[in-house]
Amino acid sequence: MKIAISGKGGVGKTTLSALLAQVYADDERDVLAVDGDPAPCLAGALGFPDEVRAKLSPIAEMDALIEERTGAKPGYSGGFFTLNPRVDDIPERFSVTHRGVRLLEMGSVDLGGSGCICPESAMLKTLFTHLLFRDDEVLILDMYAGVEHLGRATVDFVDAMVIVVEPTRRSIGTAKQIKKLATDIGLTRLWLVGNKVRNQEEKDFLIAESPGIPLLGTLAADFGVQEADRLGIPVYDHVPALRDAAQRMAKTIEAEIYSASKE
Repeated sequence: MKIAISGKGGVGKTTLSALLAQVYADDERDVLAVDGDPAPCLAGALGFPDEVRAKLSPIAEMDALIEERTGAKPGYSGGFFTLNPRVDDIPERFSVTHRGVRLLEMGSVDLGGSGCICPESAMLKTLFTHLLFRDDEVLILDMYAGVEHLGRATVDFVDAMVIVVEPTRRSIGTAKQIKKLATDIGLTRLWLVGNKVRNQEEKDFLIAESPGIPLLGTLAADFGVQEADRLGIPVYDHVPALRDAAQRMAKTIEAEIYSASKE
């Protein structure tokens, strides 16, 4: 089961990614969480200890590995290098695990087919494709902000995309863009999750203004999210209401994906 989490910057994609990853891990599922943000912060949201986080390095910054696998130094353009380097060992070698969640940081190089042609791009694109074809695990993709990754068709093999929005028109506007681009690449199973929702009026706003995307659920506005970050502990532990909401969402996602797979 492969789930991409998308939305505009600052809406809470990483918070939801961390919540869902821990829900599935606590359900004894094999979970791989992938941080695709240029400024990785999923490890912090998951509450990884500092000594574990110190072992993480974004794949895009591993110059020696990229040169070894592609035959060219990062930043190199022109000439020849391997466009499909070996990546099958990377998820196990360069991920770290805490409380049942395995975490991999990708880094900030363009992953798409129409972006730069360089060794690091080739490395990440091949790795991304490999992750999407792995079996028998829950893959949570915390995508970087915006919609560019959809335009480059980097998530066209995920089972579903969850678009995180705040109860604002600007956030809904981004969701509309994401829906259009997702549809263009054939991704039709989309859900909306409202974050920082304070009351029923804001929930009703999301339902009324949704661009035809079903509302999977909402996460209440809670100062405990900021407090958890300040204390360096997972929101999953610190804010039970958000954990409970994520558990309900996780069950719905899994039920619908597996139901569709049997049709």
